[in-house]
Amino acid sequence: MAYRIFLAGASGAIGRRLVPQLLDAGHAVIGMTRQAGKAEELRALGVEPVIVDVFDAGALSQAVLAAKPDIVIHQLTDLPSGLEPSKMGEAIVRNARIRAEGTSNLVEAAKAAGARRLIAQSIAWAYAPGPQPYSESDPLDADAEGNRGISVGGVIALEKAVLSAPLAGIVLRYGQLYGPGTGAEAPTGGSPVHVDAAGHAALLALDRGHAGIFNVAEPNQAVSTRKAVEELGWRADFRLPA
Repeated sequence: MAYRIFLAGASGAIGRRLVPQLLDAGHAVIGMTRQAGKAEELRALGVEPVIVDVFDAGALSQAVLAAKPDIVIHQLTDLPSGLEPSKMGEAIVRNARIRAEGTSNLVEAAKAAGARRLIAQSIAWAYAPGPQPYSESDPLDADAEGNRGISVGGVIALEKAVLSAPLAGIVLRYGQLYGPGTGAEAPTGGSPVHVDAAGHAALLALDRGHAGIFNVAEPNQAVSTRKAVEELGWRADFRLPA
């Protein structure tokens, strides 16, 4: 079945790799970006671009209402290119704000527009210390301090907003991204995932999986991805054609 998709973060690392998958599957994509310079790039890909700031709740609500989406996908982040270490301190604060305030605005807009499902990006390395591999039911590290505490706080706010909304909320806890546009060409971290496979999980979640949380990463000892494999039919080796 073809859907109208409102994709927040269409020009981001995952968004760029997700767009062709959505279009190839026959879906209509309305791609949100806050940068006017990205609009023509998205239009050239076959996306209907919408320029709006996620923190402008009124403008965002109008944009989502106008899009009339069946499904909203949240792939918004605010991180420096290549995760430049010198810029990460400020970026962590901005990114946490997107996850908290931005997600809240997007959920409200999706509700007002009558979307039936919301799929949101989270991370798979926010678990509290404990036996590994972590499963989706294990607690997050709510007692973390410093930059990790800021980041995990944003994650907790995002997931609470998505999962408590009166629509089917799906949270994809991605591992550490690598591949085109991520600044890392090879697997990195304890639970890596290729950006193409990350996008593919969002595509599968349009129709598959009950509302809830899914770890999305290559086989590893840190987190269990069994649920995504069994319920979404997800494969870690998925890649877009060269």
